[in-house]
Amino acid sequence: MTIKALLFDFDGTLLNTNELIIQTFMHILEERFPGQYSPKDCLKFIGPSLKQTFSDITPGEEDEMIANYRTWNMLHHDELVTEYPDVVSTLEQLKSMGIKLAIVSTKRNEMIDRGLSILGASHLFEVRIGTDDVKNVKPDPEPVLLALERLGLTKEEAIMIGDNCHDIEAAHNAGVRAAGVAWSIRGAEYLQQFNPEYLLQGMPDLLDIVKEG
Repeated sequence: MTIKALLFDFDGTLLNTNELIIQTFMHILEERFPGQYSPKDCLKFIGPSLKQTFSDITPGEEDEMIANYRTWNMLHHDELVTEYPDVVSTLEQLKSMGIKLAIVSTKRNEMIDRGLSILGASHLFEVRIGTDDVKNVKPDPEPVLLALERLGLTKEEAIMIGDNCHDIEAAHNAGVRAAGVAWSIRGAEYLQQFNPEYLLQGMPDLLDIVKEG
């Protein structure tokens, strides 16, 4: 089946937000639990939604913790995010090939848009699905299926690309092929446990995958 669309996770896949996320969690958790968390501990918080994470850490205090997280995160966002090599140039080539591009993320639409603006890639995406659009976030299939619906495509015509197990699981739960990215902060070996159909060493790998179908 010809590949007609690529669905991308955002954080840690298209934009390197790892340092931003880790520093934000460290700031928030150090205030609430002094000396109890290290940056390494925060790796497991990359991927799940804030609601899921704070439901586990501070049940009953989710709203307050999320509000504190977002305040610090937004204040330091632009200074702490960095670009991955070849992301925008590859997206531009894919777009020129007629591939439809979408984002399927567990962050708010406002912050997706802010990140896309930093990348200079807002114009490349036809669809973006954030937490404002769904009731259930990845690994539930809802965000992936909604992206396909808005693109007007079938499960067989798309690949979901991401840096975390939630992305691969959401893809498979939706009946869509998945690609993990080797630049994931968790590492390629970690992602391979979840059996993605593809493992990208770099963004340009997608060009060959699309050509081969």
